[in-house]
Order: sequence, then C-alpha cells, then structure tokens
Amino acid sequence: MFDGKFRAPVDAAVKPIGAALRKTKMTPDHLTIVGLAVGAAAAVAVGSGHLTLGLILVIAAALPDLLDGALAKASNTSSQRGAFFDSTVDRITDALLFGGIAYYFAETEDPRLAVLPFAVSAVSSIISYQRAKAESLGLDAKGGLMERAERIVVLCIGLLIEPWVDGALVWILWGMLVLISITAVQRFVKVWKQAAVAPVTQARIDLRRERRQSRRGARTARRSTRVPLHQRVPRRKE
Repeated sequence: MFDGKFRAPVDAAVKPIGAALRKTKMTPDHLTIVGLAVGAAAAVAVGSGHLTLGLILVIAAALPDLLDGALAKASNTSSQRGAFFDSTVDRITDALLFGGIAYYFAETEDPRLAVLPFAVSAVSSIISYQRAKAESLGLDAKGGLMERAERIVVLCIGLLIEPWVDGALVWILWGMLVLISITAVQRFVKVWKQAAVAPVTQARIDLRRERRQSRRGARTARRSTRVPLHQRVPRRKE
C-alpha cells in the first residue's frame, strides 16, 4: 500500500542523497550489506530484551534499504543481480527480526507465543513468493493491505509501545498476522483473475505467430521451387 502511494515522493526525496552517496564510491550492494548487518544487530537487541535499542536499529536497518535504490539510479548501476541480492537480503533480515522477537517471547512471555512471530514470518514469505512467482509469469501481484514497508512500520510501533504496555507487542503481532493473511488472499485473487485471462491471450499470440511463420514458410517454399528465367526452356509453338 505504501509502496504504491508514496514510492514516487520518497524516490524524489532521496534522489539528492543518492547523488551524494555516489561521490563516496559506495555501491548499492555495500548499502545492502550494511542493512543486513544492522538488521542482525537489531534482532540480537530485541532478543536480549533491549527493545528501545532494537527499535533504533530496526529504523537504522531500513535506511540503507531505502537508499540503495537511489544510489543505484544515481550511479546508473541498476541491475537484475542487484535487485535479486536486495530482495534476498530483505527476506533474511525479516527472518532474523522475527526470530529475535520469538526468542524475546520465549524468555519473557509464554514460550508457546514464540510460534506467533514465526507464523508472521511464514505468511510474509508467502506474500513475497506470490509476487515473485507472478512476475515470473508476466503477471502483477503488487499491492495489498500490508506489504514489507507496512510490516516494518507496525513492528516499530510494537517495539515502541511494549516497554510501556506489557504484552502490547503480542497483540500487535496478532493484528499483523491477520492483516498479512488478508494481503496474501488479496494477491492470490488478483493473480488468479489475471491468470484466467492470460493463457487465452498467450494462446492467441502463439497462434498468430504460428500462422505468420507458416505463411513465411509457404512463400519461401514457392520461391525455392521457381525456375530462374535464364534456365527456363522456351515452349515450342506447334
């Protein structure tokens, strides 16, 4: 949701920062690695019960993820490899963060609540997979109530409130689980509707291509069977 509505203004805002970072000789991959390292530190901080420090580190980990795209555009180094690397690191960072929360719940709450962050992480992975698979099929699966940006924002709110309201993070994660489940259903329906039309369209395209190739083949065959003018035997008049 945020990605669709605020992507353009955010890109415009961070564009000068990307141009400034280009002068430091850093690459987008460097920023991605920094974000992963900070995200891992945030997971350790949350797992050890230092929620305020964890909150600061989660925000700090989100900044490189925000700026690597701006740096890639400013340095003209956008690539499929970089996009793949960034997406993979995002999944790893999310898993680490929710793993840290699971450890925190196991230490401070009912140990059975440790399953909750893993459930959130699992459904979040389904959402990411739906988009990746849909795009590989030439379909669109963007959108939904809770994409990654929304998940990070809600997680930060939970980490902010938890020290003041005991158990708030548990309820926030339950709410997140419901919302990301709805998002998974939304994406499934969106792709399902597109896929119902896509095969027919593709079949028509393939049929037209086959017909064109058939006509070209027929023309080529006719040309190859023609006898050149200088080789033709003149007909005798009787």
